[in-house]
Amino acid sequence: MVTNGVVYYTMDKVDIDELLDEVETKFVKPSRPPSTRSSSVPNKKLEKKTVENDDNKKNSKCSLDSLINDILDIDIDESEDTTLGSSCSRNNSRLSATEDGKKSERFRRCLPVFLGGSSDGTGIGTSINKRPCDQLRCTSCDFKVCYFENRCWHKDTDYLFLRNNVPDLKKLEPRLGRKTGCRAYCCQCSWRNVQELCELSDPSLKWVCGKHAL
Repeated sequence: MVTNGVVYYTMDKVDIDELLDEVETKFVKPSRPPSTRSSSVPNKKLEKKTVENDDNKKNSKCSLDSLINDILDIDIDESEDTTLGSSCSRNNSRLSATEDGKKSERFRRCLPVFLGGSSDGTGIGTSINKRPCDQLRCTSCDFKVCYFENRCWHKDTDYLFLRNNVPDLKKLEPRLGRKTGCRAYCCQCSWRNVQELCELSDPSLKWVCGKHAL
């Protein structure tokens, strides 16, 4: 249709609908249905994660159970140890007492203590079997008492000489003379010449029996 030199086109409703359909087909992207793959992948990941969580829970539960069992075992062992410990301690105390008894039987002391000349045999002295003690020890200088057979101390022997030279026999020789039947005793603080068997009763001598091994 032409009006005042302008051309007008007229379209029916049917033509308009077809045109809209064509435009929609060409320029408008159709809405795709949700893909089965895209939906399945997250589902699979979710399932895998769920399985892993379940496994972790199971593992943690197992580890927790084993830890509890270990603790229970330790408690049981400790309780057994404590019950056994009392008997062991009693047995140990009995053994120690027995060992102490054996130790006391392995060693003996002279009672009373005797000194003697070179002709008197040394050993364990008793009131019946009188022997000079050969295990004398001084409680004053805490030194073992030495003795020399068929020797005697000179008159000029003194404390300082003994302190510096006992028990070296070579250094003691200048103050030791020869005398048959005499026994020269000394520590680092005292000295005596003895020719006959006698009981050690001099209070100035701090000599005691230092035990004899049996």
